[in-house]
Amino acid sequence: MATEKFETSLKKLEEVVRRLEGGALSLDDSLKAFEEGVKYAAFCSKKLDEAERRVEVLLKRKDGSFERKPFEEEE
Repeated sequence: MATEKFETSLKKLEEVVRRLEGGALSLDDSLKAFEEGVKYAAFCSKKLDEAERRVEVLLKRKDGSFERKPFEEEE
């Protein structure tokens, strides 16, 4: 999964969720799908954390401090 992209992993996670919500999987298949989903969720979470750290570095002030502001969507 090291070469996976965030978007690809997110789509795979969404597919796992759809399969689990569909209710057609056996217990064993559900457990396997859940384990797979946990891996994709952890990978996506890690990538989001890395992106947040990169943004903070880019917004760092010259004096070394930075101000966190909540993301505001444009309307």
